[in-house]
Amino acid sequence: MNEIEVKVLKKVDVVKLSGRIDSSNAADFDAALKDLITKHRTHIVLDLSTLDFMSSAGLRAMVAGLKSARHGGGDVVIAQPNERMVDTLKLIGFQSLFKHYDNVLDAVDAF
Repeated sequence: MNEIEVKVLKKVDVVKLSGRIDSSNAADFDAALKDLITKHRTHIVLDLSTLDFMSSAGLRAMVAGLKSARHGGGDVVIAQPNERMVDTLKLIGFQSLFKHYDNVLDAVDAF
């Protein structure tokens, strides 16, 4: 099951991604990030703990969200990436773009 769940907290939003983010749902992921940023919700945690795969379309959405959030004075950080996602993020050089946290609580607290 592929799912994008947004949890709104006081000053941080947690976007939990489950299953696969690919060409069939990357636009939904991109729209969720844009919706938050349009509402000036620019402190975003991407919970990747249950994400199995992300295609280049999903990765583009991540970068676009990061640029927009930073332009608005915020940031996008990654929480709980599984080993497969850590390898993917390292392979494409995203470890230098996105801050990583071992769990969602630490990521939220970083803001």
